[in-house]
Amino acid sequence: MKTKMTYDAFDKALKLLQDNYTLIGPVRKSKRGTMSDTDSIRYEEVTKFEQIEFEEKAQFSAKEILQPITQVLFYFTEDEYKVPTAGQKQILLFLRACDVHALDRVDQIYLDNGPVDPYYKQIRERVKVALIGCQHSYRNCFCVSMGTNKTDQYAIGVKPTDDGAYLDIQDSDLLEAFAGFDQDQNIVFEMDFVTTNETIVDVPKALDGQDVAQQDLWREYDSRCVACGKCNFVCPSCTCFGMQDIFYKDNDNTGERRRVWTSCHVDGYTDMAGGSGFRKKHGDRMRFKTLHKVHDYNKRFGKHMCVGCGRCDDACPEYISFSSCVNKLSAIEKEGK
Repeated sequence: MKTKMTYDAFDKALKLLQDNYTLIGPVRKSKRGTMSDTDSIRYEEVTKFEQIEFEEKAQFSAKEILQPITQVLFYFTEDEYKVPTAGQKQILLFLRACDVHALDRVDQIYLDNGPVDPYYKQIRERVKVALIGCQHSYRNCFCVSMGTNKTDQYAIGVKPTDDGAYLDIQDSDLLEAFAGFDQDQNIVFEMDFVTTNETIVDVPKALDGQDVAQQDLWREYDSRCVACGKCNFVCPSCTCFGMQDIFYKDNDNTGERRRVWTSCHVDGYTDMAGGSGFRKKHGDRMRFKTLHKVHDYNKRFGKHMCVGCGRCDDACPEYISFSSCVNKLSAIEKEGK
């Protein structure tokens, strides 16, 4: 059902939803950006419509809601272990189209790539998507090139206007929550989806992995990349993690096992027993990530892992452009033909 509500009525509906849902959306954090006079936009719990940032792209993705940066898998003692109790409330997560596609990519890894990951599943089953439309493209976005600029996979679509919010409610449970408030029903509108980006990426069609691995272009990143991993950590579709066992001070035989974010770019990611490791050079790490995003994942699952949100380009302290790297690969492919 498509409808329109005043912001006051919408806030009342959100308050009613909070009995059963945790509402999470992009929130502007004043003076919390990279520089002391800049803001940061990241995902956290909201209670009112005005708290949600609709005008600008979040620098951080929402993946930490489903994949916590540090997640306790179980607590252990000498002879038993206990898995933490999962949350009970459902989650209404406000996402843009590219991030909805990223959620699909992460689902593929954790739910349809061998045994189901129970820790991810127990959170994912509670998540419903509230779509935020994009009236225009943002800096470094290339979602159109990746085919992720549009989606119909959402429980409710939200389109803010000067005098209220247009809503496209597709989930019957949410329809019931909004039914008791004043609204104009059966109106005609479309969710906002961008159709062009300033950044255009030409994704290679049929890369030869062995040939690409030998290309000189990766050597550029040996010196430019500082292996901070920020590109991976802000990426909505990166899923790599490591394990940590934490032992309590009062008893060395008790503690907890944690799953912690890590990254194919950071030092130590490929280290093995005995001190050996793969991809010591930073350029080789760039190669691994790039080919995984636009070649390997697509070859296996039929869609690219990268969704074109551009956050990696936004976050890189060395101004390395992932989109430019992909275009260089495409140029090499064309030269080979």
